Amino acid sequence: MLDRSVVLLGRRVHGLRRARGHTLVQLAAHAGLSHSFLSQLERGLARPSMVSLERIARALGSSQVELLAGLRDEPAPGATQSSSGSDFFEHADDEFLTLVEGALVVDLGDGVVHELGAGDSLYCVGGTPHRWRSASAAPYRLFLVKENPRRP
Repeated sequence: MLDRSVVLLGRRVHGLRRARGHTLVQLAAHAGLSHSFLSQLERGLARPSMVSLERIARALGSSQVELLAGLRDEPAPGATQSSSGSDFFEHADDEFLTLVEGALVVDLGDGVVHELGAGDSLYCVGGTPHRWRSASAAPYRLFLVKENPRRP
């Protein structure tokens, strides 16, 4: 039996890869991984190490946080696909992020795109549909704090 979180991660990687116009071979080359491993990952048949996940995220101009964001929580009801192929996610956790380096585009589902640069911060209340991506092909680093106010 397939692990649900592995299947969801595979779908997420597949969707982001296709949205960015990469083939399996191209993504594998950018990430320094084999295309057969990525194929298995996308089909939910392989579980990546955290190092591999970081390589994949960077090659996609994303982050481990974005790749893992929807694994525990389902997309918001009525979640829509963006032009980047990324779903909006909604969960109970409040999130505070500070961009350490790079540039980030954040969409809180309010019709306004927020562009963050190094040193900028953003607070997102739990239950807010949201998604983010690199503003360019360059990687970014952020510091993210999550808290669920309903947990003791």
